[in-house]
Amino acid sequence: MSDALVLLGADPPRLAALDRSLGGVLAVATGGVSDGLLRIADARGRILGLGRDAVRGVGARLGAADGRVERGELLRAAHTVVVVLGWFEALAEQDLPFSLDAVRITRGDQLSLVGAGEADAGFARALLAVDAPFPAPHLAPEDVARELLGWYSALSGRFLRFVAGLAVWDTLTPAGRDAAERALTGALPGAACVHYDSLYVQLAQQAPEFGFWATLTEHRATRAGVQRALAGIEALLAGTASHARPPVDVAAALARSHEAALSRPVLDAASAPDGIRVPALEEMYLDPDFRVRPVAGQHGPADEAWWERAPVREDLTRYLAGALTSAGQERTPLLVLGQPGAGKSVLTRVLAARLPAAGFLPVRVPLRDVRAEDDLQEQIEQAVRAATGERVTWPDLVRSAGGAVPVLLLDGFDELLQTTGVHHNDFLVRVARFQEREAEQGRPLLALVTSRTSVADRARYPDGMVALRLEPFRAAQIQQWLAVWNDANAAGFAARGLRPLSWEVVSRHAALAAQPLLLMMLALYDVADNGLQSDGGEPLDEADLYEELLFSFARREVGKTSGDMASDDLLRERAELEMQRLSLVAFALLNRRRQWVSAAELDEDLAALLGRSSAGASGFRTPLGAAEVALGRFYFVQRAQSVRDGHVLATYEFLHATFGEYLAVRLALHVLSALVQNRPALALGDQRVDDDLAYALLSYAPLSGRQMLRFAGAMAARMEPAERHRLSRVLIRVLDQHETRTGDQHPAYRPATLRVASRHGLYGANLVLVILLLTGGTTAAELFPGSANPVSAWHRHALLWRSALNEEQWTDFALSMTLRRSWDADGRRTLDVAPRYGAPAPPDPVDANWLYRYPRGHGGPGWSRPYWDEIWHKMEVSGGTNDSLVRHVMDPVFAWLGPSVTTFVATEGEPATSLAHDLLHLLLSGGVELTDAELELTYRRVLRGMETLPGSHVHRVTALLATAAGRDDARLPADLRSEIYSFTR
Repeated sequence: MSDALVLLGADPPRLAALDRSLGGVLAVATGGVSDGLLRIADARGRILGLGRDAVRGVGARLGAADGRVERGELLRAAHTVVVVLGWFEALAEQDLPFSLDAVRITRGDQLSLVGAGEADAGFARALLAVDAPFPAPHLAPEDVARELLGWYSALSGRFLRFVAGLAVWDTLTPAGRDAAERALTGALPGAACVHYDSLYVQLAQQAPEFGFWATLTEHRATRAGVQRALAGIEALLAGTASHARPPVDVAAALARSHEAALSRPVLDAASAPDGIRVPALEEMYLDPDFRVRPVAGQHGPADEAWWERAPVREDLTRYLAGALTSAGQERTPLLVLGQPGAGKSVLTRVLAARLPAAGFLPVRVPLRDVRAEDDLQEQIEQAVRAATGERVTWPDLVRSAGGAVPVLLLDGFDELLQTTGVHHNDFLVRVARFQEREAEQGRPLLALVTSRTSVADRARYPDGMVALRLEPFRAAQIQQWLAVWNDANAAGFAARGLRPLSWEVVSRHAALAAQPLLLMMLALYDVADNGLQSDGGEPLDEADLYEELLFSFARREVGKTSGDMASDDLLRERAELEMQRLSLVAFALLNRRRQWVSAAELDEDLAALLGRSSAGASGFRTPLGAAEVALGRFYFVQRAQSVRDGHVLATYEFLHATFGEYLAVRLALHVLSALVQNRPALALGDQRVDDDLAYALLSYAPLSGRQMLRFAGAMAARMEPAERHRLSRVLIRVLDQHETRTGDQHPAYRPATLRVASRHGLYGANLVLVILLLTGGTTAAELFPGSANPVSAWHRHALLWRSALNEEQWTDFALSMTLRRSWDADGRRTLDVAPRYGAPAPPDPVDANWLYRYPRGHGGPGWSRPYWDEIWHKMEVSGGTNDSLVRHVMDPVFAWLGPSVTTFVATEGEPATSLAHDLLHLLLSGGVELTDAELELTYRRVLRGMETLPGSHVHRVTALLATAAGRDDARLPADLRSEIYSFTR
């Protein structure tokens, strides 16, 4: 408190008196206090007088501040004074059973307060070294209010203990002490918060930082709506940089470079058809919503659940203004995360252009374009030269900025991680160290680093770092974006006879439209003959949309290089080849089970699958060099890069994961369909189907992801029925021949390290999924035509599939189908398997007749098996989560009723059940789900089953039977009640 008032220019003699008032109770420990009396009222009056003068003078002190560091110190000091004033103002209003003038501190009290007695000296210490909550940009208003209330409550508690240690407390009655406690710990903290808010308003009028740092009601009202291109951030920050001089030399050139970006199209104009205008960045960029949280520890920002605890905010401009004036940002970078296409890079371009040059020196560093092995200072200098054409050292650049605060905008940290592996996982820590060094040299700076969310868990985080995640567009933002797009192209639409793109159309594709770049893709697709809008206004099927969207872009790109004389058939053929190249990238991602692949890995994949072709080759087997050129043309493929040892390291990623999923399914069906096209006479011969390429692609990851299944189902539905039938027959043949596969014709294709058995399981699982989608459902006998026992064959294969999949993949696979057990006309067991659509329903009840190969409705004598304990043990040995969970639930049943598990009762015309099943059904359902006839039948089955139980277990079953029968007694016939009684008495 004293230090804060010194910074704000308090009068030295008055400050010395305050120090004596506050510090006397502590100074006695060193003999610095006489026997005179000190009054708390005197300290309160001096604090109020000095504090109010200091607050009124904040504006003048800030105007004379020299540099960002001094300004930050003054702001923190002013806030400290306001916090303390709020408490003392509220204290003066409390209805206390004693007068503050009577709170006199004798020498004995002083000794007690410094530890000679039991009273707490914490109150005095708290006033001498105030560490009150400070508004930070990443804190929501309610968070600041909650912290402040907690701090006031703690301070009030210290003051109560302080007073309880003084002589005045002994004069109070018990009722008076209760009243004092209620006032000091109940009413005082809340009243202090109210006074704080009022004082904060006064500060906000003198210091712009307080206006956007955080907590007042009138500021919350400005957060709704749709803001464009960080508009207003210059005005917010202008008042914080009155000390700075206009930039000169390289700093001025850098500012001009940043400002020019606002007038450029948000995308390369060549991406749009003739007559269509891509609006400028200043017009088109809309401030996204966001979440923000401090990062504690080394895990969290890559996890969706971690972000759910942070509220969605709509005040990005105000937040960034606060972050850029917060002292905390001079110690650690702000990490900005988002999905591909969310607008992270564009945000850095807009921010660099919007920051007022008189107060800030933005330096945007695209990390993909600088040498990865260089240190940060060298990378900054490379970026400055690329933007201005001038060479300058970092210290000289800062000096040329006229006292402006440097702001490093480090764009694409994820690209360093993806292209160089773990070499740069400490990049954020190194940025924080750079900030620390620069602060020591008198050049404090702010830093912002962008990265895709998916790789955030691979980074090391410096202490105190805050992460911000850009959110998808909400409906109002999409509608505003469409208004800008349609206004910019009104003339072009009219000239081409096109309808504007409406919200009603786009809302059908909300998942895509929520990402800014994907929304642009939808708009560019629609300008080709209103492709997104059908005459009837019906939305495209999801798979149709992806096909039309991606294929139209591929065709447009090949059309740019094919010349005017190229026929429509030729353009479609070349576009199809481009789609297949893109699909190989999709498989490179899918089979590595991640969202990106390096250019080197893609090169290895293509060489392993297709062989190394000559430079003049073309088509599907074109070498990677040509594929790289092709991929570079599609802006829905994110090409991350960095420069290392003079070489460009590149990775590829789709802007939206579903693009890759669609393309992977598309190529899978293309490769599988080719098995029919290349071997039309397969059904007539015994020759082996050449499925080597299919095996290579489809033996590393399942196609059972829900989105991929939807795509595959839609693609299969577009095929002619006869074509689907032929392909399903071939795939059943492939599934059969695969059981004896011993070779691998593409041994160099190794996107992941898997056991041979796992690859066999994954390939078989994928074949079955496609067969089910083609047929709409089949049987185990059709899937395994050469097996003498198709039901057992299904079981063996299912175990293989399960062993090849992790738990998440197995869940997706299992939920993709439904099974039904039955018998055919000849009484043989059948197992029907069909694709599942919609939420999973409870499976059909198990008929023990089917399990033990009795005919349907078998009503002969019951039977039992002695191996119930082996079943229990095998569940333990399998060790999987699912089996172990079921075993955990069933442990009491096995332990107490073991033989009843494998004791079965068959009733003519009814499903056969186990004794344990019926007994548990009676106990758990309470008979509510059963009709009187079903209830009677169940009890009679239990009685029949008990006749074959070993004697050691009969009494246990009897006790449970008596419990259930006692509840159901009124619903049972008299003869059955008598029979039950004879068993249970």
